[in-house]
Amino acid sequence: MQTTFSLQYPLILASNSPRRKEILGQAGFLFSVLPSDVDESFEVGLPLEEVPAVLSKRKALAISDVHPNALILAADTVVILAGKILNKPATKQEAFDMLSQLSGKTHQVITGITLKSPLGLQTKTDAANVTFRSLAQWEIDWYVRGGSSMDKAGAYGVQDFIGMAGIANLEGSFYTVMGLPIFQVYEWLSPFILDAKQSPIPF
Repeated sequence: MQTTFSLQYPLILASNSPRRKEILGQAGFLFSVLPSDVDESFEVGLPLEEVPAVLSKRKALAISDVHPNALILAADTVVILAGKILNKPATKQEAFDMLSQLSGKTHQVITGITLKSPLGLQTKTDAANVTFRSLAQWEIDWYVRGGSSMDKAGAYGVQDFIGMAGIANLEGSFYTVMGLPIFQVYEWLSPFILDAKQSPIPF
């Protein structure tokens, strides 16, 4: 049975992403989910590297207005190739085209996270460089047909078939690419952990 942390305040994840829920839960945190339905557009001229931080902050603030006494964790992930953001594909054809663009190239994945807590507002980004080997057309087609590409930035999940079989090199955190740099999240949440620090050592 997995052990979990008790926190000083309730923790709310402002995202309905299955990957973020999985990562946060496996790290030992109990939380509720309240997706933040905010406008995800951003101003023209904003550096692409700053987009996920801006959006994660917007998501966290929207939820904290309703739950001011909770820990609000929000995140946003972008895939950047050749100076352009590849968003979630709208169609399977668009997903196929995105993966074809990523094939044989290195792209950047940036995840922005924001924690709203009694200590204030903390926002940070973490980046990883991901290199795909040259993917066969049938591999892309097979993955896209399965439907897993449709709810993911850049049309792929690092934990899916196309990530396992296609990524030749990854510089940075696997979890950042998956959608939540848990090492940073843990650092922010650790001051609010109650019982684990006082647990006796003997098992």
